[in-house]
Amino acid sequence: MKSAKQRWTAQRVLDMSESETLAMARKSRELQAAGKNIINLSLGEPDFDTPDFIKKAAIRAIEENYSHYTPVPGYADLLEAISRKFKRDNQLEYQSNQIVVSTGAKQSIANLCLAVLNPGDEVVVPAPYWVSYREIIRLAGAVAVPVLAGVAQDFKVSAEQLREALSPKTKMLLFSNPCNPTGAAYSNEELEAWAQVLRDYPNVLVVSDEIYERIRFEGSHQSMAAFEGMYERTVTINGLSKGFAMTGWRLGYLAGPTEIAAACSKVQGQLTSATCSISQRAAIAALDATEEATAYMVEAFKNRRDLMHPLLLEIPGWEVPLPPGAFYFFPEVSHYFGKVFGNTPINDANDLCMVLLEEGGVATVPGDAFGMPGCLRLSYATDEATLREAVRRIRETLALCR
Repeated sequence: MKSAKQRWTAQRVLDMSESETLAMARKSRELQAAGKNIINLSLGEPDFDTPDFIKKAAIRAIEENYSHYTPVPGYADLLEAISRKFKRDNQLEYQSNQIVVSTGAKQSIANLCLAVLNPGDEVVVPAPYWVSYREIIRLAGAVAVPVLAGVAQDFKVSAEQLREALSPKTKMLLFSNPCNPTGAAYSNEELEAWAQVLRDYPNVLVVSDEIYERIRFEGSHQSMAAFEGMYERTVTINGLSKGFAMTGWRLGYLAGPTEIAAACSKVQGQLTSATCSISQRAAIAALDATEEATAYMVEAFKNRRDLMHPLLLEIPGWEVPLPPGAFYFFPEVSHYFGKVFGNTPINDANDLCMVLLEEGGVATVPGDAFGMPGCLRLSYATDEATLREAVRRIRETLALCR
């Protein structure tokens, strides 16, 4: 029902939830503007600057007047660079007409859902899931079907659970690996078990979001499209924000069957056209670089993880799996539900987040946003001193709960 202040807003927008990660970041900024010292662990953004060799490529592009419209899917030589990346890193062969470059991986996912899903289609989404999956699916008129995997499973859905969730209405499986928000990463054996199930459901499109591919501390990354029978029915999503510290450059891409790439390009052509020409030129330099060029970031993330994990384990009542990838912890915190801080009741993760923000000065994100209400997401994409202080504040705030 629209209120008097919502005369013009479409129902689809009224039905849409605000991104919890962006909402918490906004609340943090508001408190900071009011003079409160806030440590923000809510946003998934590397604290590193974009590497110099990428910035220099962008400067050259400006000087060489790359300032005009580009083809909707991206410059031809960028598509070739993405193709080389897939062959080098993932042992996958993609031609340029199978690739579409977008304004971030988020737009790649939105383009795909709008291009593929029909009203009433079901999308199986392993939970915890990235906060925007559910709303993008809903915007496309489809239905998200969460499949829950908690702490006991290291937040990873089993092949048996996947089979139980699939139905004649299932059009798509959408997941991230490594995972945002948990940092969980599926092994080759686990993905093969999924592939065995999916071979019995040939009409299900598999969408593998691999934006955290480069940030993995244990094991080796394997793309879902590389497994037998998966290439022809898998779309791989990736981008530059996380692995290259290029969040503001807004460049993501997808690769998959030519039919789907053409459909996504058609959608994008009507909504935004191509992404920024300068970002595209910078992306070529990034994608042609070896992993050694950004290894210092991955090493720093691992060091921060290894520093923070034992500190979090000292917090009474928290269960904190060690994440093998990304840069998040996703502790199970329901031990504190039903307690109070002062006169403030803590009924759920949302209440706990607000206590930690307003009383402890630490911004986190409630697990409800990711389909797992008993948890919180904490980003460790900041320096070690700040992480130590953040955990100290959390521990001392929770100690006052009764």
